[in-house]
Amino acid sequence: MVTKEQLETLLKQDENEHLEFKKAERSYEYDNVVKYAVALANEGGGHLILGVTDKKPRRIVGSQAFSGRIEGTKERLTKDIHLRIDVQEIDHPLGRVIIFDIPSRPLGMPIHYEGRYLMRSGEALVPMSADLLQRIFNETGPDYSALPMPEAKLSDLDSLAIENFRKLWIRKTGNTSLQNRSVPELLTDAELIIKGQLTQACLILFGTKESLGRLLPQAEIIFEYRASDASGAAQQRIEWRQGFFAIYDQIWQTLDLRNTLQHIQDGLFIWDIKTFNEAAIRETILNAVCHRDYRLQGSVFIRQHPQRLEVVSPGGLPTGINFENILWEQAPRNRRLAEVFARCGLVERSGQGMNRIFESCIRESKALPDFSGSNEFTFWLVLHGEIRHPQFLTALDKIGSETIAGFSTIDYLILQNIYETGVIPNQYMNAAQRLLSLGIIEKSHQRGQWVLARRFYTITKTEGKYTRQKSLDRGTNKQLLVKHLENFPNQGAKMEEFRQILPFMSRSSIQVLLRELKKEGRVHSRGKTNAGRWFLGPEQPDCNEKKES
Repeated sequence: MVTKEQLETLLKQDENEHLEFKKAERSYEYDNVVKYAVALANEGGGHLILGVTDKKPRRIVGSQAFSGRIEGTKERLTKDIHLRIDVQEIDHPLGRVIIFDIPSRPLGMPIHYEGRYLMRSGEALVPMSADLLQRIFNETGPDYSALPMPEAKLSDLDSLAIENFRKLWIRKTGNTSLQNRSVPELLTDAELIIKGQLTQACLILFGTKESLGRLLPQAEIIFEYRASDASGAAQQRIEWRQGFFAIYDQIWQTLDLRNTLQHIQDGLFIWDIKTFNEAAIRETILNAVCHRDYRLQGSVFIRQHPQRLEVVSPGGLPTGINFENILWEQAPRNRRLAEVFARCGLVERSGQGMNRIFESCIRESKALPDFSGSNEFTFWLVLHGEIRHPQFLTALDKIGSETIAGFSTIDYLILQNIYETGVIPNQYMNAAQRLLSLGIIEKSHQRGQWVLARRFYTITKTEGKYTRQKSLDRGTNKQLLVKHLENFPNQGAKMEEFRQILPFMSRSSIQVLLRELKKEGRVHSRGKTNAGRWFLGPEQPDCNEKKES
C-alpha cells in the first residue's frame, strides 16, 4: 500500500511506462482504467493515480471517480483482464486520491483487452508491435543453448578448445579421472551432448571457425581498438568466430596489450593499478557470451579506448532482470552455457556475475558500470578505467584485508556513496548498521549525512574533508575552522587542511579568518611558514618568561 509520504515522492516523478496520472475530478471511464491497466501490466506493472494533475508541478485536486464502487471495480477488473489489481483510496487533505496498483503480466503471457495488446508510447496507448509480442511469447520457450543441432558432428569441434575446458574442469573439481574420458564421454557428462546430439552450447563453446560459419555465424566476438572517439576505421580490428574456450585467453591478452598502469602515491609506496581490471573484464566477456540472445544475428562487440571499454551484445536484459535488481536476481538467458561456466570455475554460480564487476570498480575507485546505452534489443555495458579518488583506495587498504574479505556488494556501495555524497540510499540503511558497529562509518551531525570514520581521513591526510562533512554548524566559516581544531586538538592543523574545509576561499582569505580568531583568543599558532600549525585556545605565555618575572 502506498503511504502519503510515498505519494509525495511519486508526484515528483516523470510519467513513464510504470506511472500514469489523471486529473479525473468528477469521474473517469472504466474502459480507460482497463486499457491503462493492460498497458502497465504489459510493461512490467506500475500505478495509475486519479485525482492528480498530470503536468508538473503536479497538484492533488481530488477525484470523485468510482465513489462507493471501489470493491466492485476491483472485482470487475479481475474478471476482465485476469489480474489481481489492488485499488487504494487516500484521504489526502487536498482531496481523495485513487491508486490502482497494477502487477506485471505473467511470464510469457502478454495481457489484452477485447483482443488488443496495449503498451504505453509517450502519452498515448498503442498496440504492441509484432516483434515485442513475439519476444514475450518466447520468454517461456526452451533454453536455446540446450537445443540439439542434428547437423553438427564431433568433427565440427576444436580439440584445443575441448582440452582447455577439460583442464579447467579438473582444476575446479580436482577430479583427475576426467583426464581419461573420451571427448564424447566428457561432453556428455557436461550435458553438452544429449542423446548423442551436439547442443547449441557445444558448438558455441568448442566449434571450429568453419563449423560456426556454416551453422552458427552469430556466435562471433568482434574486437576494435580506437585511440579516440573520432569517427573512422579502428586502429585494430579482430574477428573471433571460434569456440569460446579456444579464444577466452586471447581476448584478454589482446585487451591487456594496451592496458596502461596508473600510479597512486601512498606515502613512500607507489601502487600500480591497471586501467582495466582483469577479473572485471573477464566477467564482462563471460556475461556477453552467456546472456546474449543467439536468436538474433548480431555479433558481440568489444570496443576498447584508452580509458573506456564498451561491450555490446545482442538482446536486452534477460526476462525478470532490470537495472534495479541486476545485482541481486539471477536469470541466465542460456542456462546450459551458464552451467558449463560454473562447472569449470569461470563463474561462481549460474547468474549475472555483475556483483564482481561492481565490487572491482568500487575497490579501485572507478565509476560504476554504465548501462545507459542499453535498450530492449541490445545490452550495452561501459566500464571506465580512470581512478577518481586515490584517497579512497588508501582508506579501503587501511580497513584491512580480513574485514574487506567479508564485505558484500552492498557494503562497498555504502562506502562509495558515503565518500562521494555523504548519503546512504534508503534500501541500504539496514546493512549500514554493521559498518557502523565495526567503526568504519560514523553518523554526521548534519541530519541524514554520514562520513567514514575519522581515522581514515587522518590516514589519507584529508582531515579537512572529515570536518567539512561531519560539521554540525556550517553557518560561518570561522566556526568550521574551530570545529576542525576541536576534532584534532592535539595535532593541530596546517593551512592545507583549512583549504580542504573551505575550498571556495583563497589562502589569504582563510588567513584573515584565522587572525580574527586569534585576536578573539579562540586559536593560536606555533611555528612559521609551511611548518606552522594552528591550535585551539589563546596563546600561552612562555614558561621561561614567567620564571624571569
